[in-house]
Amino acid sequence: MLKGKRILLIVAGGIAAFKALELIRRLRERGASVRCVLTDAGAKFVTPLSLQALSEDRVYSDMFSLTDESEMGHIQLSRDADLLVVAPATANILARMAGGLADDLAATVLLATDKPVLAAPAMNVRMWTHAATVANVETLRQRGIHFIGPNDGAMACNEFGPGRMSEPEEIADAIEGLLAPAERPLAGKRAVVTSGPTREAIDPVRYISNHSSGKQGHAIASALAALGADVTLVSGPVSIADPPGLTTVHVDSADQMLAACLAAGRIDIAVCAAAVADWKAARPAGSKIKKKAGMAPPSLELTPNPDILATLSKPGQQRPALVVGFAAETENLVANAIDKRQRKGCDWIVANDVSPAVGTFGGERNTVHLISASGVEDWPTLAKGEVAMRLAGRIALHFGRPPKAEAAE
Repeated sequence: MLKGKRILLIVAGGIAAFKALELIRRLRERGASVRCVLTDAGAKFVTPLSLQALSEDRVYSDMFSLTDESEMGHIQLSRDADLLVVAPATANILARMAGGLADDLAATVLLATDKPVLAAPAMNVRMWTHAATVANVETLRQRGIHFIGPNDGAMACNEFGPGRMSEPEEIADAIEGLLAPAERPLAGKRAVVTSGPTREAIDPVRYISNHSSGKQGHAIASALAALGADVTLVSGPVSIADPPGLTTVHVDSADQMLAACLAAGRIDIAVCAAAVADWKAARPAGSKIKKKAGMAPPSLELTPNPDILATLSKPGQQRPALVVGFAAETENLVANAIDKRQRKGCDWIVANDVSPAVGTFGGERNTVHLISASGVEDWPTLAKGEVAMRLAGRIALHFGRPPKAEAAE
């Protein structure tokens, strides 16, 4: 799958740098050529000689090599490759990427490239969850940087949690997915994905809503599009960017979201990942409700919102071949999700815990259970992008068109 592909591997300074050696081996087994850029910090963990021996190519580290720079070597490095891979992607290099710095060869190459970039984060769990790193990663995602991991597990610092760099085989699979656009098992299929919260007006100023960020739904839409589906994303109000390569329809309320789903016409796949408000104000005020001294708070009469998942799941000629719902629960997760699948009439339910302590709403990771007529499949805690790719792979398998990773299982 990677025969003839050129990978520029940027090795930054972290204990996980030793995995870069195995990653080179895996990539070359798949037919790719690998050229390495090693940072000064990275050289504290692996040697240039080790990288050179495995890649069978020169290792670059000096920004001011006169021979290279007389030919604008850093520009050539940044554009000769089909893909740039940062592994390990430390908190430091992610911050420099987000800030647009060019203070060494690695950062300069990343700033000068016009090729796709894949980052494999590796750092202490506190560093990964720090607000600065979270903001940097979100900035990079919005700029189109791809991420793989990090995984949960024990770390060299004797702490446990997200922060372990993905394994070389996982990274090689992700690279293959990015560089193998011919593998489009969902080509010819039309999909609608709902994402984010809805806002139900109380008056022109106030509304009922929830904490959904839309990150999981947007990632699912991107994953389906990557496998070839013609995707319409129906998004409630979110602060994240529209995914490239698909159609996005922006809505506010549940009524608008349902109308947009139905307006998409005949579809094969519906994934209802949006956190739709269950109720709305029965009679929204036309002007701002004023607070007056001495008066009791106004009563708020609620009425149910349309049930988008149940509507799309109704039997008939217009029903999609596969309808997938989400169950966001704070207790009795699997039992409530099983009941919801039966009540709504959908094919699958993806159940996830949205208790405040878990941090799913607005976070970068998710722990889900895929529930179908055949049973419950428990998935490990994964980055939301990886949850999306795994779900898209299962959808492709449902239609008898498994991606290669699924076919090999």
